[in-house]
Amino acid sequence: MASILTNASALTALQSLSATNKSLEMTQARISTGYRVAEASDNAAYWSIATTMRSDKSSLSVVKDALGLGAGKVDTAYSVTNDTVKIVNLIKDKLVAAVGASAADKAKIQVEITAFQLQLKTAADGAVFSGANWLSVDTTTGQTTPGTHDDAQIVSAFTRNAAGKIALQTIDINVQSVKLYDAFGTATNVEKGILDGLRLATSGVRDNTATAAAGGTVAATDGYAVSTLTVVGFNDTQIQQMLNVVDAAARELTDAATNLGAAKTRIDLQKNATQALMDSIDRGVGQLVDADMNQESTRLQALQVQQQLGIQALSIANSNSQNILALFK
Repeated sequence: MASILTNASALTALQSLSATNKSLEMTQARISTGYRVAEASDNAAYWSIATTMRSDKSSLSVVKDALGLGAGKVDTAYSVTNDTVKIVNLIKDKLVAAVGASAADKAKIQVEITAFQLQLKTAADGAVFSGANWLSVDTTTGQTTPGTHDDAQIVSAFTRNAAGKIALQTIDINVQSVKLYDAFGTATNVEKGILDGLRLATSGVRDNTATAAAGGTVAATDGYAVSTLTVVGFNDTQIQQMLNVVDAAARELTDAATNLGAAKTRIDLQKNATQALMDSIDRGVGQLVDADMNQESTRLQALQVQQQLGIQALSIANSNSQNILALFK
């Protein structure tokens, strides 16, 4: 039936053209943004997953920065501790030279030992990175127990379990075991640092029963600290005890450097693992929401042809009404 009120052909052609235009707009949006799923209306499930994964990647980026900051603190303490071991060994060499030396020679040797002691304190005080110093501390305040330094924590991982609950993991540094000096005035010998804690002359171990030794007199509770020992006025027996003390301190310093080195290695490994995880998230998100540009370019060309054909079909359908006029001539 021919009608001038209802043009069924034109309506059909218009619907087809509208659908083509809609598909064309979608394809053009994918090409311009690069996303197949750019917002929730495109695919709610994929968009939700991708949004959560992007948020987790952002948190992992912060974790990576925290690991970098922690690595700087560990590197600083590690480097100074290594240098400290060398200087303490030099002090040990001077003590060996002091055995059997005259009083005048001991005074000269002490000048060198004092210089080494000052260098140890200067190096420890300067082992600061981002406001943190793990070698020269003051546990008077700010710690759970005064005299004992709390563990330093470095955020190392950000995880989300199957239920969506977030958890943070840390790498803990036992600062109490690596500190060299502690300014806390009433700290016990055991609580003090490796270099300023009094050590029993007999065992070389930091001990709360140790008392400062007096020159020329040997007592069972004689104690020495690497930071304050002096050979002036002390006999050969006491100097040999000092050697025992310095050697024990050197062993503790070696252990401290080992622990810091292990933490350094772990941080480096975790940084690499975090970066690999971030890359994996990028790939996973890309597979969910990225547009296949080869596919979209092919679809664009096809839709452009369909659009042209749709316009042509609509034009033909609209011209059908004009043909009705021929019936009245």
